[in-house]
Amino acid sequence: MDDLLALLVRHGVAVVFAATLAARLGAPVPAVPFLVVAGALSVDGQVSLAGAVAAALAGNLIGDAAWFLAGRRWGYRVMRLLCRISLSADACVARSESFLGRWGGASLIAAKFVPGVSVVAPPMAGALRMSNTRFLVFETVAALIWTMLFLMLGRLFHAAIGDVLSVLANIGLAALALVSVALASLLVWRYAIRHAARQGQDVERIEVGELRLALAADAAAPLVLDLRSDHARALDPRGIPGAMGIGLSELQSAPDSIAALVSPGDGREVVLFCDCPHEASAVVGARHLIAAGLPRVRVLAGGLDAWQAASDAAEAAEPVDDALTPAAA
Repeated sequence: MDDLLALLVRHGVAVVFAATLAARLGAPVPAVPFLVVAGALSVDGQVSLAGAVAAALAGNLIGDAAWFLAGRRWGYRVMRLLCRISLSADACVARSESFLGRWGGASLIAAKFVPGVSVVAPPMAGALRMSNTRFLVFETVAALIWTMLFLMLGRLFHAAIGDVLSVLANIGLAALALVSVALASLLVWRYAIRHAARQGQDVERIEVGELRLALAADAAAPLVLDLRSDHARALDPRGIPGAMGIGLSELQSAPDSIAALVSPGDGREVVLFCDCPHEASAVVGARHLIAAGLPRVRVLAGGLDAWQAASDAAEAAEPVDDALTPAAA
């Protein structure tokens, strides 16, 4: 702990920059404690307050700009990447979509203080085609508010923070090991809960080929529900022909509205799909419909990616019309 304090005193500005940049890029680095301690050390001039502000702003802008440009370049594929590496993936992406769709650029300020969403919001802004100037203005304001809040907290409670650091220095590595074990246990617990929930063994799957045949049938074709949000569908216009778009939250609040679309005696089933790992949102939606009394509810195995892959393969396998090819010389 003494070494950590010595490092902050000698290289406080560089440490603040590195921790902030790593956190903005999505690494599990706690940037806030570094800012708070840097603020406390700035009271006695051990760390430059202006330097800490500049370092934190630079870390925020560089990290978030990288994600913003990735979202601008690759669109919703970046969201799917973040969805796969986040422990609270679906909730974070959905909340980020809601933030950006409802408040636009101002949402970047609120997102700074919402765990998970803070990393997802910049690429979402890029995917939604927010202008570079608008992003830079709101991102700078958001970064400044975030930086000054935690630096000022450190300055305000510098005496108490000094006492805490002294206690930790006396406890030494034992405290650090205890905290590390507690954090690791929390991560394992959260992962286990998400892994168990997303498997959805209680919900039946339907393969892409089977769904294609069912949709081609003249009678009792399935009712297909696209559970992506409006913003997700705007970002990624792919879909299944004839599918009904309905957000997961809307379905959860009124599952009976879907039940009313299916005649009780016609044997018609409902198929749900999403664009998320392990069909997590579709599984949740299917459970709500089953609880509402629908007898035949299944989830598309592999979701939208599986459907699109099959469509691309079918198009590639179509024979080329000889009349459209140039004659051989």
